[in-house]
Amino acid sequence: MTQTILYFIIAFVLFEFIVSKILDKLNMDTWQKPIPEKLKDLYEPEQYEKAKQYAIANNKVGMLSSILSLLITLALLYFKGFAFIDSIAASLSGHYILRGLIFIGILGLGSMILGLPFSLFSTFVIEEKFGFNKTTLKTFIADKIKGIIMGIVIGGGLYALLNFFYHELGSNFWIVGWIIVSAFTIFLAMFYTSLILPLFNKLVPLESVELRSKIEAYSSKVTFPLTNIFIMDGSKRSAKANAFFSGLGAKKNIVLYDTLVNQLSQEEITAVLAHEVGHYKKKHITKAMFISVFQMGFMFFVFGQLAASPLLAEVLGATENTFHLSIIAFSLLFSPISMITGILGNLYSRKNEYEADAYAKETYAAEPLVSGLKKMTVNHLSNPQPHPAYIFVHYSHPTMLQRIEAMGL
Repeated sequence: MTQTILYFIIAFVLFEFIVSKILDKLNMDTWQKPIPEKLKDLYEPEQYEKAKQYAIANNKVGMLSSILSLLITLALLYFKGFAFIDSIAASLSGHYILRGLIFIGILGLGSMILGLPFSLFSTFVIEEKFGFNKTTLKTFIADKIKGIIMGIVIGGGLYALLNFFYHELGSNFWIVGWIIVSAFTIFLAMFYTSLILPLFNKLVPLESVELRSKIEAYSSKVTFPLTNIFIMDGSKRSAKANAFFSGLGAKKNIVLYDTLVNQLSQEEITAVLAHEVGHYKKKHITKAMFISVFQMGFMFFVFGQLAASPLLAEVLGATENTFHLSIIAFSLLFSPISMITGILGNLYSRKNEYEADAYAKETYAAEPLVSGLKKMTVNHLSNPQPHPAYIFVHYSHPTMLQRIEAMGL
């Protein structure tokens, strides 16, 4: 039984890899097709060639990274690597929480070391070559250190808490685990801009009186509870532009990348924000949060039923059942379901994007939204016509062409 489950996991890991690479190939082939008529003004010929070369470069790095990840995962599974790492952790500490933290720390350190060359190459070679990179080596190192500290404090603390209740409550653990992780997710959604984001980026109030007045006038018109408008130093790391709003309940903060303010007109920025307001008005954020909490509840319930079984540890080659080994085995067994829920989540997300576009068109205007989105597409050197199968599996947003057609332009 144990070997059967192990072979099933290995088979699905291979299946997922093969499907992913087929989709990547199909998507890369679309760069050879002519640009659709409605997007003729999107790229100049030299810009289009630049975007294509950018996609090729990223695809090559992604291919190497995914092959390495595949080989390491298969080796850890087939040669009982997870059990070996657990034995190291057990030799360093007999306490179940510390043992688990050491196990996770070893895996995290190994993952970071293996991923570091790809991250460096992507940032300082590819992004630099195509004019995106603004990250200095000092900022890169600082980001890594901050990420490690946050992982230890937040991730380690959350793991220790869950592990404690797992040992105390047994099969009823899933209810408490669900509550803890759901509460933490909601907390992050509420306070991300005020607590997490300032650790990596500087936020300053929007100084442009004209742009602020335009945004506030629109917010007032549609009764959007706007609290603050911030400019974020996105140019500290990249030339790519973006915008978002955060917060749940009555307080909403709009965050504009400084690159967005520099690249889009005030009309376009307001139209893009009208799209974001559409998500709020259509209650997409609340609904997505509810769905996420429900999915976590289902996941914790299934985990709670399986975690006590020694089978999960045996699949990874261990003789002793532990919380951290159960998590690894469960995440691998649950991955087919995760793939399906991911695809369904993207379908739902794309529906929401159409609705938010329609709201922006109705309450503001479609033309500046489309022109702003086109500029952002070019700014990111995005594929103007990705393959339908790739869209179906990976895209949380409709393509530029699909959005234009849905708005009747």
